[in-house]
Amino acid sequence: MQDVITIGESMVVFTPVSSPMMRYAETFSKNVGGAETNVAIGLARLGHNVGWVSKLGKDEFGTYILNTVRGEGVDVSQVNRDPDFPTGLYFKEIRHADDIRVSYYRNGSAASNLQTDDIDQAYIKNAKYLHVTGITPALSESAYHTVIQMMKLARKHEVKVVFDPNLRRKLWSEQKARTVLTEMVALSDIVLPGIEEADFLFDEKDPEQVADQFLANGCETVIIKLGEKGAFFKTENESGYIEGFPVPQVIDPVGAGDGFVAGFLSGVLDQLPLSDAVKRANAVGAMQTQVKGDYEGLPDQEALHQFMFQQDNIDVKR
Repeated sequence: MQDVITIGESMVVFTPVSSPMMRYAETFSKNVGGAETNVAIGLARLGHNVGWVSKLGKDEFGTYILNTVRGEGVDVSQVNRDPDFPTGLYFKEIRHADDIRVSYYRNGSAASNLQTDDIDQAYIKNAKYLHVTGITPALSESAYHTVIQMMKLARKHEVKVVFDPNLRRKLWSEQKARTVLTEMVALSDIVLPGIEEADFLFDEKDPEQVADQFLANGCETVIIKLGEKGAFFKTENESGYIEGFPVPQVIDPVGAGDGFVAGFLSGVLDQLPLSDAVKRANAVGAMQTQVKGDYEGLPDQEALHQFMFQQDNIDVKR
């Protein structure tokens, strides 16, 4: 049985090394990037059983991603290889921490050809949680139907659905994004939007007010990510703000939101109180910002406990 399964596209990431700007760069680093595999890797490092559902091209880049994700301890038995479509790519320019520019080359990728036939219902049935994002349904109509079908199957088998909107404006129109993301909220048990995504969906920037909107649309729990300020959570019975963990300098913010989700789910799986699970989420998200790369800063259990212990001691001394 998997603690968590997730579905989505991972791509090969190229980041300029010799210059922060691609127009001048002569060398690039190569790595793996994808919101869903970031979450999966984060959970695996924290000791949980995680499975990833996806498609990759039957090419060298697909083999590279598969080996990397498998090497992090994630089950990849539900990843199919497609000889007719390539593995997606993207380029990430880190000009500075507040100016990260991403260029996608994913049209017609293998993952955009995800189909409902790629779903193994028994695999979903034997999981505790299904994690989905708003990225995958934006890739194509078939990917949209596949994600929605997975969410419905999860609810049928009483598997909790966890949804991170993870809005990607470049992938679809604002109208379609609102329609689909709102539909996904209604099919979810737990929703973890950023405050900008919450405002996009419900035209409301106050965390407490917008949390009510999410609950009214069908989910049971909402945790609103507030960046360095931490997070606000709400259910029918409890709510509260949880402060973030200060860091000396943000090196690379990409993947911090995925780290937050991994930290939160880890806390829930470890049966922590909701407020403590959100606190762990804040810690993992903060740690991810300290290392370049989409998932490289995600901690194992020892590193996480050390970070939280040190931060708590700093707070006591203040």
